Amino acid sequence: MNNFTFYSPTCFVFGKDSENQAGALVKRFGGSRVLIHFGGGSALRSGLIDRVEASLKSEGLVSFRLGGVKPNPRSGLVYEGIELCRKEKIDFILAVGGGSSIDSAKAIAAGTIYDGDFWDFYSGKHIDEALPVGTVLTISAAGSEGSPDSVITLEDGMFKRGASGDAIRPKFSILNPALTQTLPPYQTAAGITDIMAHLYERYLTNTLEVEVTDRMIEALLLTMIHEGPRVIANPDNYDARANIMWAGMMAHNNSCGVGRSQDWNSHNIEHELSALYDCAHGAGLAVTLPAVFTYVMNHDVMRFAQVAVRVWGCQMDFAHPEVTAREGIEKLRQFFISIGMPRNFTELGAKEEDIPTLVHNLCYGDGRPGTISGFVTLNEDDCANIYKLML
Repeated sequence: MNNFTFYSPTCFVFGKDSENQAGALVKRFGGSRVLIHFGGGSALRSGLIDRVEASLKSEGLVSFRLGGVKPNPRSGLVYEGIELCRKEKIDFILAVGGGSSIDSAKAIAAGTIYDGDFWDFYSGKHIDEALPVGTVLTISAAGSEGSPDSVITLEDGMFKRGASGDAIRPKFSILNPALTQTLPPYQTAAGITDIMAHLYERYLTNTLEVEVTDRMIEALLLTMIHEGPRVIANPDNYDARANIMWAGMMAHNNSCGVGRSQDWNSHNIEHELSALYDCAHGAGLAVTLPAVFTYVMNHDVMRFAQVAVRVWGCQMDFAHPEVTAREGIEKLRQFFISIGMPRNFTELGAKEEDIPTLVHNLCYGDGRPGTISGFVTLNEDDCANIYKLML
């Protein structure tokens, strides 16, 4: 296990009607002038934004709305939010929604008090300071409610990139599983896929002797395999949604990733798909993960065999561990299909003729050196071959 420092100060308030505590929590963490940052119709139609505003008002807090966050959140709205925060002297940002709203809120929080272009943080600069952020979560997926990470798409070039820093970890996150019960099955399934991707990308490590975090990841994967089909079959299953919501947070606050190298090549490869086609991130991952894992499996076949046995119940073929490893990858692929996720480029809406563009943006876009690194370092040819495996 590697040396590490782990700092995760977010206050989590979990359960039914917990959104009504938003005002008290913002006040507790020093907010007085609050930007409510959210997506679109559902948060308004359901009355959630009104309930949050009422909670803020009851604590004597002033609030401003900025809606319009889209899946794969865009830089244009971030710039608009930064301008609004500076104009209105906002001192706290409250994201209401899923990972897109939270990631956008984090970008605004960092950019508001920064003298340069906020995109500097998405081009490699570490985030050391930001306005405080809180969240009211409405979809279990990205894990941004507990993480130091944010992903934004730059509209000039459609580059989808990430930024990180403990300064943008939410001060608090309100997690009410009931708020996810109205999600369409496809969105629920995409969220489940994203959670599992966060776990797999930590599992793929070149660090030895990481049994504690291996076992934590395996337990959370087993939870998703159990609860995923239950919630797809019955969207009103509060208990299944509660377990998925907490697993989503645990998957990405990095408690499962400390002391070990991590991968994230699959996320980088998928980001080009959702940037170009505006597909759901989880749907893109459902197609990407099996292709990447098949391509890099021989780098450490025993790691893939281990997860196949411990999580998917495969029998270990000691004479031919690659057989076990492939069986585990196929079981993962079939699980995604079983919950309604796409299986290939066509079902995702991607096109074979776009592969050169995807590869170029992935390997060279926004200043990259021609390769991406993680569990395995991949060059242009490797990335092209992986995209072809998705056909």
